[in-house]
Amino acid sequence: MVEALDEVIREKVQASQKVLVTTHIRPDGDAIGSLLGLGIALRQSGKAVQMVSVDGVPASYRHLPSSQDVLQHPDGRVDLTIVVDCSDLERVGKSLDGYEVPDINIDHHVTNLQYANLNLIVPSAVATTEIIADRLPDWGLSLSPEVAAALLTGLITDTLGFRTANMTPKAMRLAADLMEAGAELPELYMRSLVLHSYEAMRFWGVGLSRLEREKAIVWTTLTMEDRQAVGYPGRDDADLINILSAINDALISIIFVEQTKGNVKVSWRSRPGIDVSSVALKFGGGGHPSAAGAELKGSLDEVREQVMSETRRLVREEITV
Repeated sequence: MVEALDEVIREKVQASQKVLVTTHIRPDGDAIGSLLGLGIALRQSGKAVQMVSVDGVPASYRHLPSSQDVLQHPDGRVDLTIVVDCSDLERVGKSLDGYEVPDINIDHHVTNLQYANLNLIVPSAVATTEIIADRLPDWGLSLSPEVAAALLTGLITDTLGFRTANMTPKAMRLAADLMEAGAELPELYMRSLVLHSYEAMRFWGVGLSRLEREKAIVWTTLTMEDRQAVGYPGRDDADLINILSAINDALISIIFVEQTKGNVKVSWRSRPGIDVSSVALKFGGGGHPSAAGAELKGSLDEVREQVMSETRRLVREEITV
């Protein structure tokens, strides 16, 4: 089944001349790595490619080759549209406004809604870049050093440096293959996971100062005023959720980040065995069992009350089991 799908994707890719590749809003390392890795490979095969991210490229990934070529809005007609690392079509924002149903959807989220004409969904993959790196030869595309750097970045970031519970020997071997293709693992690791801006650290300080705890759940809140006060340019939590998930005896960590237009972005992290994606799905979000997110309409207080109620229910069910 998968082999047949790969053959159809190969035919689509080889027959196209103008390609649009896009990903989800507030892109993370896997989203940008998938966007650049596939986009560069397509360009190097002679195709005209638009790589689109409505929120641009976060500062942590602007060192990657061709990151300056990423557009925030598509321009003109194309004959192939590909969405990477996006479980829900609504999460691409306006990058596909005016276009038909996407031709190809490549993703590893178990909650993917399979919204394209062709859906290559591999939940066992640790990152969407793993799927792309694994199949580039099958699609008639080459693995250059630039492509390898982008794809390895996705592997590094989505596994938090190869330490998430879903890590596999296959992913480790693939990382070695990408290094042999020219990707510099130490530099990519440092830039993607270790280095943070002064503003991001100040943002962390605000969030940590508000940290709350209720038995096995910890959470904090970040407002738009907080973001403006410290000068943080992004609309995310600056990866603070990964710091909260390191709290020793917390089963679930949550961050509530106020957005524009009366929305609140919610991020969950959990210990292996607790499926927070099931809670995210109830609020129109998705993700992985141990890492999920959603964006809800309402005030911070309203959203926090709804989310905490459902999360408490999840913890009670898990403890009962």
